[in-house]
Amino acid sequence: MNDQTATIIPPVRVKAPRDPRLDVFRGLCLVMIFINHVPGNAFENYTSRNFGFSDAAEGFVLMSGIAAGLAYSLDFKAPMRLWSGFGRVWKRVWTLYMVHILTTMAAIAAASAVAVFLGNAEVLFLNQMKYLFIDPLRTFVGLTILTHQFGYVNILPLYLVLLAVAPLLLMAAWRKPLWLMAGSVMLWAVAGQWHLGMPNYPTPGNWFFNPLTWQLIFVTGLLTGVAMKDGRRFVPVRLWLQVLTGGFVLFAAVATQVQPVSEAMGHALWMLQDALGFPWFLTAFEKSYVTAPRLLHILALAYFLSSFPAVRRACGSVFGKPFELLGRQALPVFALGSVLCIGFQGVKHALGDSVALDAGLLAVGLAAQFALAAARQYWPKSPS
Repeated sequence: MNDQTATIIPPVRVKAPRDPRLDVFRGLCLVMIFINHVPGNAFENYTSRNFGFSDAAEGFVLMSGIAAGLAYSLDFKAPMRLWSGFGRVWKRVWTLYMVHILTTMAAIAAASAVAVFLGNAEVLFLNQMKYLFIDPLRTFVGLTILTHQFGYVNILPLYLVLLAVAPLLLMAAWRKPLWLMAGSVMLWAVAGQWHLGMPNYPTPGNWFFNPLTWQLIFVTGLLTGVAMKDGRRFVPVRLWLQVLTGGFVLFAAVATQVQPVSEAMGHALWMLQDALGFPWFLTAFEKSYVTAPRLLHILALAYFLSSFPAVRRACGSVFGKPFELLGRQALPVFALGSVLCIGFQGVKHALGDSVALDAGLLAVGLAAQFALAAARQYWPKSPS
């Protein structure tokens, strides 16, 4: 073959290596969420929520925003890819909806199995499940349109709603990131001050995971993911910020563990609200509205951990591999864990509390989640 007829082989694009921190910390969050969602077990006292003002749920939503920014942001940078980007995002939204409905039905089955085989129906009347029997027709309508959600399986509707509007957020993230951040903070403050949220049906009140306030964590993650995709940090590493965020994280750990410090902080926050007139969402510890102490803690923790190269090296080590595996398969692992925690809650009601039972249930549940993640990751794919 001469030079004139030789086939020209286009250059191969080398895919950038995957940052292990996202998957490892997402996997850690999944483990802690599962432990916390088997209430009353002896091991929940050692999860992150006992050493700070936020818990694994805030971390999970933040990392979901980062993952969305990394996965979909390029589609919204150039106008010619917008429609394909909308299609990709909304296809994922539909997947999340189907997984949520399946998880909800499986949670009912898990609670029912405890009632049938262990003779204890108490779990059927917990976690907002009792409305299936009090008002079944309206409750099934609410379950379908996401206005009625069972406890412990109610984070996917939040993510679903936030991801549905992510195309608009991503367009703004490329063009006016600071305006997007300012608008997100304003919406958080307005929704918090006036208790705005998405309504429940048929029960009164708003969603527990309020999208109007939790969107600030998601948007922060989204902007972080867009910046990472662009080869930069959304908030640059600065020594003074490391000291400030590290100091706040340390203070939060002390305040949650040392009673006098906790009481002094509570009194100071009370004085700010009652004596100085600070808005309630700046001083309260309310998860539904992600009030300021919880919000500042998760943002400080995320900045502090992400600012040290040693953390990335640790996440890339052999010790991070199991959690990275869970994080890569976050959706099916979370769904399985949510169903198991409902069933295990019923088992604890039926058999009573004991450290041995807690250890056994958590070991079985975590083993099942690791097995599912491994099967999803390594099972041979059928030829297309």
